[in-house]
Amino acid sequence: MGNQAGKGFCGGSRLLKRRQKGFVHYQAPANGHEGIRSVGVDHACEFSTISDLCICIVTWNMNGKVSFEDLSELVGKNRKFDLLVVGLQEVPRNNIARMLKAALLQTHILIGKSIMQSLQLYLFGPKHADLFIKELNVDKHSIGGFGGIIGRKKGAVAIRINYKGILMSFISCHLSAHARNVEERNSECRHISYSLFSKNWNPYASQSHVTIWLGDLNYRLQGIDTNPARHLIEKDLHTLLIDKDQLLQEAEQGQIFNGYCEGTLKFKPTYKYNVGSSDYDTSYKVRVPSWTDRVLFKIEDTEKIDATLHAYESLDDIHSSDHKPVKAHLCLRLR
Repeated sequence: MGNQAGKGFCGGSRLLKRRQKGFVHYQAPANGHEGIRSVGVDHACEFSTISDLCICIVTWNMNGKVSFEDLSELVGKNRKFDLLVVGLQEVPRNNIARMLKAALLQTHILIGKSIMQSLQLYLFGPKHADLFIKELNVDKHSIGGFGGIIGRKKGAVAIRINYKGILMSFISCHLSAHARNVEERNSECRHISYSLFSKNWNPYASQSHVTIWLGDLNYRLQGIDTNPARHLIEKDLHTLLIDKDQLLQEAEQGQIFNGYCEGTLKFKPTYKYNVGSSDYDTSYKVRVPSWTDRVLFKIEDTEKIDATLHAYESLDDIHSSDHKPVKAHLCLRLR
């Protein structure tokens, strides 16, 4: 499932003589819609030499708990990136911004944030980032009713920034839960897309060159029970579950995320774990493990921007939530 545009290629509009792994490349689909195209990973990031901009993107459903140690693990020690995007869901009532700033004190500063109760998005840049920012706007869109009362606010928060001449939109979301609510999640994606930054819409404004969605999208595995799914995961055969992924199924049918890219799902499903462990749910619900936590990206004009994905992984050493965080590393180069 998912549109495999060659090994590690996705997006773009022309062939390159040398196709590097993880490079975003495009071929026109025969069925009129593109779906989500899977991209391989080029692990060798040549930060600050070839790329104009490297972005680290992290999403995590915190399940209402936090520690400084977990946030330090989340941002990591390898700071070979220009921008760090941190999207959080079910955030506890702690000062997360202060804790993140402390964890990144030596290398990066907070340059933007968008917060809607327990749904939060932070953007960090290098200490000289102000020299490269031409525009920065934030917005949010709420869905559902009283989720915020119990700390599980649904909707999206967003940051739009022009950095080094590249106009980017970062959208962090938390969509409706439960396997049966596929159409509801599809509708929420569409409403969020149409609503964000629409209040002061300018028909002459430039479209984002790069759009990145991250968050707990809550799409589940469809058509398989929990025991067969867990058996495949235990045997390190979880890639055989990709065909069961609702997000890729819906995108392939043209419902959502047309023309977006995602790294190949080589990590294990990120939900639902027993808190404090890497064991899947043993409650009476024994939920089917699923890739609820995702990072998707779209390059609007790959004649002008090259994009290479250098990492797409889960952070399995963080155990304080029933979700595992997901991290991506995307580098851009202007032609």
